[in-house]
Amino acid sequence: MMRWTPPSPDTPRHVTIVGSTGSVGQSTADLIARAPDSYRVEALVAGNSVEALAEQARRLKAKMAVVANPQRYRALKDALAGTSIEAAAGPEAVIEAASRPAEWVMAAVVGYAGLAPTLVAARRGAMVALANKEALVCAGNLLIDAIGESGGALLPVDSEHNAIFQVFDPGQRAAIDRLILTASGGPFRNWSLSDMAEATPEQALAHPNWDMGAKISIDSATMMNKGLEYIEAHLLFGLPAEQIEIVVHPQSVIHSMVAYRDGSVLAQLGTPDMRIPIAHALGWPARIDGPAARLDFTKLAPLTFERPDSGRFPSLRLAREALALGGFAPVVLNAANEVAVAAFLARRIGFLDIARIVEDVMSVTAGLRGPVTGLQQVQAADLEARRRAEEAVRGHALTH
Repeated sequence: MMRWTPPSPDTPRHVTIVGSTGSVGQSTADLIARAPDSYRVEALVAGNSVEALAEQARRLKAKMAVVANPQRYRALKDALAGTSIEAAAGPEAVIEAASRPAEWVMAAVVGYAGLAPTLVAARRGAMVALANKEALVCAGNLLIDAIGESGGALLPVDSEHNAIFQVFDPGQRAAIDRLILTASGGPFRNWSLSDMAEATPEQALAHPNWDMGAKISIDSATMMNKGLEYIEAHLLFGLPAEQIEIVVHPQSVIHSMVAYRDGSVLAQLGTPDMRIPIAHALGWPARIDGPAARLDFTKLAPLTFERPDSGRFPSLRLAREALALGGFAPVVLNAANEVAVAAFLARRIGFLDIARIVEDVMSVTAGLRGPVTGLQQVQAADLEARRRAEEAVRGHALTH
């Protein structure tokens, strides 16, 4: 019998949001605010956005608010003056927040920084709503093993993996032919390589369908986000790489599909609103009301599909290579990409240099071999890859 009780006013669900002021965190807070009697907010965690964090904490009546930047503690304390909300700051406080007794934890911190609190929540048996790609890419087996040993649950929140989760029948695993991850193609889907070479951060951030944070938006433009999701799908659903396919679907209506051996293809559809997969995870194992716009099939534009172009978007090939290499290769892929994306946003390198830097770092760190057995190993590989990536950024730095 399933141990999880759906949220309701009679049995409110205790929740924590790690990354509460980002795009996914704000959408999660919005859903909770619409049904306040069904949820009790244990803790909210943000990186630097003290004002937004304090406003959320007051509105959601959180017990604890944490800002990861320790220098922002006094500002948070002042912003929460007159309330009973506990204020805290720094990396240890972030871990403490993830350790608190919330049975549901949204892991929405972007990048490698989200790994440690996600593992803490997993090890204590929480339902982990996973919106952080990098935690799974860098330490997938550690995270999945932690969930299995603690009796927790891993609920994918990325729209693609959540879509598969909704139509994936674990009892019919042997009958599954392949997983089909859909990709919007990002803002540069039809751009030439010469135009992409001149792309600005503003152009790369202008996603045609989704409203996302800066790092994820750039990953969408390079299609590295789909490469990371390819690795994630392998880890989440336990299918070999050759049974995972990527298809570009510019309209972002079909969020992903599962093809079965009898010829059936099951798809999850919806408007491009992250509150749909978040609501699915927030209410799981039941379904809750959500505010997202409903699909009107009579008004839909034609749905189109095409193969991704690995020539213009080499990040897809690099992700496949990292998964095939295994070990620390996905850690290196992720770390180098984070450094390169930050450098592009800072206008230190060009758009096409992002993938070049990732490939450079993967080639010079090929000696990082062996199974990933602990978080310290992951941290060491991550730091080494970042050091190499910074060297590569300097080598590709723009001169104008």
